[in-house]
Amino acid sequence: MLYRVIVIDTGAPRPPMARWPVGIIAAGVTALLIATSDRYDYHRDELYFRMLAEHPQWGYVDQPPFTPMLARLGIEIFGDTVWAMRVPAAVLLGVAAIVAAVLAREFGGRAVAQSIAAAGVLSAVPLAAAHVTSTATADLPIWLGVILFVVRALRGNDRAWLAAGLVAGLGLYNKHLVVLLLLSLAAGILVAGPRRVLLSKWLWAGVGLAVLVGLPNLLYQIANDFPQARMAEALSENKGGESRAGLVPLQFALLAVPPIWIAGIVRLARDRQVRALAVAYPLILILTFVVGGQPYYPLGLLFGLYCAGAVATESWLAGRRTRQVLAGAGIAVLTLMGVVSGLPLLPRDQLAGNIVTELNPTVAEQIGWPEYVEQVAAVHAALPAEERAGAVLIAGNYGEAGMLDRFGPRHGLPPVYSGHNELHNFGPPPDDRTVAVVVSQSPPTLLAPCDNGPALRNSLGVENEEQQEGRIYVCRPAEPWRTLWPKLQRYS
Repeated sequence: MLYRVIVIDTGAPRPPMARWPVGIIAAGVTALLIATSDRYDYHRDELYFRMLAEHPQWGYVDQPPFTPMLARLGIEIFGDTVWAMRVPAAVLLGVAAIVAAVLAREFGGRAVAQSIAAAGVLSAVPLAAAHVTSTATADLPIWLGVILFVVRALRGNDRAWLAAGLVAGLGLYNKHLVVLLLLSLAAGILVAGPRRVLLSKWLWAGVGLAVLVGLPNLLYQIANDFPQARMAEALSENKGGESRAGLVPLQFALLAVPPIWIAGIVRLARDRQVRALAVAYPLILILTFVVGGQPYYPLGLLFGLYCAGAVATESWLAGRRTRQVLAGAGIAVLTLMGVVSGLPLLPRDQLAGNIVTELNPTVAEQIGWPEYVEQVAAVHAALPAEERAGAVLIAGNYGEAGMLDRFGPRHGLPPVYSGHNELHNFGPPPDDRTVAVVVSQSPPTLLAPCDNGPALRNSLGVENEEQQEGRIYVCRPAEPWRTLWPKLQRYS
């Protein structure tokens, strides 16, 4: 069973594993995600992952390959549908629930603590991330796994550093954010101890194993002049100010019941063996602020603190009926709020102007794609026959490119090209394509002269990036594509 794979005996006494309640929570969240996965449509990131998955390689300019390949796995098994893409992510969140419970057990938690820890995946942000197949979904069990083995190593099982290194190395194939976790944990150990572990041959063997496992992706970065460093710089320039302003306030929205993870910080700070985890959290906030990262970046470490707090909560509730009732009611209410705001439960016709779309912007980004493509197809069909025969589609961003790649063939539309992120590397259109039907959120001045076409609209009136700014243009570039293409490259 999965529990026996995760729970490796280190000789230290632990409470029994609460297999049934934890298993029910893990299976339940997976089933809930699968059952609701096709109520809306693709998210723009999923449309992009679908395109990347058609070009397997060790890395892309904006991310490692794991999440695109995860999406492809679902497509290969179940077919090319939004539901199929989302099945693997649903399973991963169930795995995260199990790892969280095992971590709570590692901290000394019994059935109640393990169940509370597992139920943390029912918070709005983990649910929303797993519902739309995002890189954050895979990061969650990876970060929790690293933390689990680091805790075991700090409690005296030196060989657990190898397991931590293996999980971290695998994590490099999903997102390089795991490096932030490793740096924060290392700094936490340096500040709070036990510093002797920094001299452990097993720790450095674990570091070497992480590098070895992640080497192909590292070699890709070196061979391509570290494109993800340029991508990180572009993200910081585009969203760094907004992300820094919201970093601390949004920590209280990442997981339900913030008092639980706050209690976890207090509990860990009092434990000399593992207090480095409590110190690592403010350090990762500082690192995220410095690099202008997204506020959700520390989610995995925050979840680890939540697991420790679940143990403190279990102790606080023991033998106190009133507290148990109040705590149970509070957790149930916050969990219900997370489910409603994180999953596509509302009917489509009730989304416009709804508070759910304000709280969870990913909802709005799942609306309108097939309609937008129909509008592009109408513009393409209105071209004179000779221009239509030599036309090509140009997308301003990867979401627009992904929608045209997914839904364009059913309308007989030509292939789509884009200079955005990795799509630029897929090459320019042929030079004999002299007319471009362009979908963009800003005027395509480099492709002038252009005729302005209609603004994109969805029939539900849901405000998203395309409804607010997307427009269709018909351009007849004065330069050949081989000359224009380098100018169209952009990272964001």
